[in-house]
Amino acid sequence: MVFAGIDLGGTSIKAGIVNEAGKILAEASAPTNPKRPYQEMTRDFITCVMDAMNKSDTKMEQLASIGIGIPGIADQATGKVVFCPNIGWRDIPLKEELQKYIDRPVYIDNDATVAGLAESYAGVSRNCRSSVFLTLGTGVGGGIIIDGKPWSGAHGIGSELGHMTLVANGIPCNCGNNGCMERYCSATAVIQMAKQVCMTYPESRMVYLAGGSPDNLNARCVFDAAKEGDKPALMVFEKYVDYLAMAINNVSAFLDPEMIVLGGGVSHAGIFLLDAVRARLPRYLLYKSLPSARVELAQLGNDAGIIGAAFLGMANAPRE
Repeated sequence: MVFAGIDLGGTSIKAGIVNEAGKILAEASAPTNPKRPYQEMTRDFITCVMDAMNKSDTKMEQLASIGIGIPGIADQATGKVVFCPNIGWRDIPLKEELQKYIDRPVYIDNDATVAGLAESYAGVSRNCRSSVFLTLGTGVGGGIIIDGKPWSGAHGIGSELGHMTLVANGIPCNCGNNGCMERYCSATAVIQMAKQVCMTYPESRMVYLAGGSPDNLNARCVFDAAKEGDKPALMVFEKYVDYLAMAINNVSAFLDPEMIVLGGGVSHAGIFLLDAVRARLPRYLLYKSLPSARVELAQLGNDAGIIGAAFLGMANAPRE
């Protein structure tokens, strides 16, 4: 049997056929064009799945299920998309619409959750019974995987780790609260911290790497300058690492997973970031003499969305 996975993003729809080993056999894609009716987008989902099936010579009777990773929240019981802000969806009957075209089980979950599921089946956390995936990008997303299944809580928001309060009365967040982890541990947070530092240190290597203007700063400029030993960049980097270590400790203290996986654009800083986080984390751990969650970098990159969405079918299959 094989599984179809759909990765819904703000700019593109990507679909793939994935085997039980987590290998993508074929892919297809289409533009998202999010302002159009959801029925039109759903037809593109099906077109992409069918294209990928044709490319991989997959017959309909071989297809076990369809999974979809969305940048939002879904109701697992009904298959409705409750809220998907980047696409403009509220209370969309996505499962029902898809099953008008293909009579197969449909599973929907948050995109960070499915990325974590992909890593737990075919990536860095594949031998762990419990893991937490943190996607550190424009925002911060989370995925909690326990015994091969995603855990999204009683109301579907259990993995919204980016909106845990990290700093009381802190920086206002787009969600309406203050001090969320997302405002301190995302790529956006790195950029904002760097811009403030560059106002005091305009000669920083960060500004040079940004083409001479702090307005062009991105997280890579900051990390590359820090690797080169630029003191203002190291100030930003060390502050960021401190916040991230605090957030990881909060996750560890609450859930105590075997592994915490760092993904998203910030994780591209690689071993430079990983070593710094690992070195800083013991400062916050409660039980310093006991083993704690291993912190690792994600392995699957952009493939995680398709692989994890596809494996929603495997994760939700009845156990014998």
